[in-house]
Amino acid sequence: VCLTGCSRDLLLKIDHICHQNSVKFFTGDVFGYHGYMFADLGEHEFVEEKTKVAKVNPGVEDGPDSKRAKLDSAETTMVKKRVVFCSLKEALAVDWSGEKAKAALKRTTPDYFLLQ
Repeated sequence: VCLTGCSRDLLLKIDHICHQNSVKFFTGDVFGYHGYMFADLGEHEFVEEKTKVAKVNPGVEDGPDSKRAKLDSAETTMVKKRVVFCSLKEALAVDWSGEKAKAALKRTTPDYFLLQ
């Protein structure tokens, strides 16, 4: 489900329904130079391609080359990952009075507060 230009109450209601039924939910909007995008993908599984790390000279035990791992772009492995996304209600319900939240506030873009 993709929504744009909707009220906050409607966004929360539709996201709640989607979250309960394992339906992927996207919303976004633009206000002049500022905008937001939110995705609630529920439990999302994906495969990521990782480049294998190999030593340059496995026989050499000392020196700068033995300590530096090299990426072998010819050899890759597939790694399955799982991410659990939060609902829109949870994302907007941050308590900004705690110490942990105050530290995160410095790294939070002002665009986050467009929905507030």
